[in-house]
Amino acid sequence: MKRRKRWAFLCWLLRGFLVRRFGLESVPCTLEGPCLILANHVTNWDPLLLALSFPDKPIRFVASEHIFRRGLLSRVLSFLVAPIPRKKGASGADTVMGVLRALKDGESVCIFAEGDATWDGLSHPVFPATGKLARMAGAPLVTYRLEGGYLTLPRWAKHRRKGRVRGGPVGIYTPEELKKQKGPEITALIDQDLFEDAFARQETAHVRYRGKNRAEGIEQGFFLCPKCGELGKLRGVGDRVVCVCGLDLLYTEEGFFDPPEPVATLREWEALQKAAIAELCKTTADTLFSDAGLTLREIGGQHRETLLGTGTLVQRADALEILGRRFELSEIDTMAMVKTKILLFTVGERYFEIRAGTGRCLRKYLMVWQQNSKSGGT
Repeated sequence: MKRRKRWAFLCWLLRGFLVRRFGLESVPCTLEGPCLILANHVTNWDPLLLALSFPDKPIRFVASEHIFRRGLLSRVLSFLVAPIPRKKGASGADTVMGVLRALKDGESVCIFAEGDATWDGLSHPVFPATGKLARMAGAPLVTYRLEGGYLTLPRWAKHRRKGRVRGGPVGIYTPEELKKQKGPEITALIDQDLFEDAFARQETAHVRYRGKNRAEGIEQGFFLCPKCGELGKLRGVGDRVVCVCGLDLLYTEEGFFDPPEPVATLREWEALQKAAIAELCKTTADTLFSDAGLTLREIGGQHRETLLGTGTLVQRADALEILGRRFELSEIDTMAMVKTKILLFTVGERYFEIRAGTGRCLRKYLMVWQQNSKSGGT
């Protein structure tokens, strides 16, 4: 009962603020009893936006482990929503058990099934085992899609914009329906329900997302100039993207670039950037790039941090090097990012964090590891 009251208070507190800030339209879900909710992920505000569709159903969110290392904020979040921790860039076995226990205890759980907020406004496939988890849960499955959220606060952005955002259930599936399907079939169904392409939607909707300095921070996610192909030479200034090569693009209120060349959208830029990283990995035998002034920590049990030092992170063709430590790409089991400035990865049972300051882009290191994993470590 106490959790239900706290949840009701949280929803009441948030509704006015979020509706004014984002122009939110939340479609209510009146499903009785506990359920598993799977949603797409576009901004850090997603849990709050989704909560407003379930004002009478307290939800436990699966959340990145790093929020349990935020002092007072961590205690407030634990008090209000009792999040289930997941280590980004690590095996999710403990998280799965936490989800199943919560559902068995009669609590509803929400997972942002892509595992990471989108960089380019395009949904990515959920984890392959997601369908199996939904089948095992023994509770109704609700697929929930957020539309328009990406352009209110792109992952790389420094400032919010105000525009139209809609969130609501797409499908509700009973345990009996799920039992009739195999895990991969359910995963495919979830991918279909959650898929969102912010720019395809804008091509017909043309919603304006008003805000100041719309391009600032873009270099945190989009580090390769689409005109000259150089890394780390461009930046967002006000509403424009500029590079030393002469590139000068206006990032419009609708989320498009003007002029629409060499790229019209971030979706196109992402495809170009991925292809360039793949070619770089294929043709470079030694050092790809490096950044100074990064800190390395090891994360232990009970969310304990051990600072290992500050130094230069070097991306080799086959390894990451920092503070005299060499992490072979083939030995890094998993890797992920928190927002734009924290890189997390596992090597065996050990869990590491690399944190960057202003002016450093960590995403290129993640993309190299992803390319290495895709190519089988060759």
